[in-house]
Amino acid sequence: MEYFPPALEELVEQFAKLPGIGRKTAQRLAFYLLDQPREVGEGFAQAILRAKTAISCCPVCQNLTEGEGPCAICASPKRERGVVCVVADPKDVVALERSREYQGLYHVLHGVISPMNHVGPEDLRIGELMSRVAGGGVEEVIMATNPDTEGETTAMYLSRLIKPFGVKVTRLAYGIPVGSHLEFADEATLTRAMEGRREME
Repeated sequence: MEYFPPALEELVEQFAKLPGIGRKTAQRLAFYLLDQPREVGEGFAQAILRAKTAISCCPVCQNLTEGEGPCAICASPKRERGVVCVVADPKDVVALERSREYQGLYHVLHGVISPMNHVGPEDLRIGELMSRVAGGGVEEVIMATNPDTEGETTAMYLSRLIKPFGVKVTRLAYGIPVGSHLEFADEATLTRAMEGRREME
């Protein structure tokens, strides 16, 4: 028995395809959108279409940008050109930029090596990274992939590729989150925290 008109059912199904959205949430979103004036729905649809049309990958760092040229970070004369931070996804760039601490450039891989998900090195933007390193001017590459199995595998793989170029390869230090207690930290976190320790000023 069909509870919804076909058009509404299709809208629910489309929302349910989004990550983290279950069927009930998809229904709530669909009903909310239907309750809004027509121009709200049209604006929502136009924003999706415009994003799909206008957004592309930066030819330098592979981050998301609008237009054909370099993104705002790559084009900025204030950024430190000799340091490149390698991240898995564009959202990782946003997270690092929020800290306001890092002033170098980025390289977005658009994923990590994951044999279980049939993602190999050839599926990532590794060739573009190696072209940047081979082109000269890069003094340090910071591996900022997640501290999980796939992230570590990807970081180790890239490190082996980059080191023959005489470029310094570093890894983000992961450790105890601010405000937490040692007793609740797992062994891997404690190991990372110990390895990433630094001299107190």
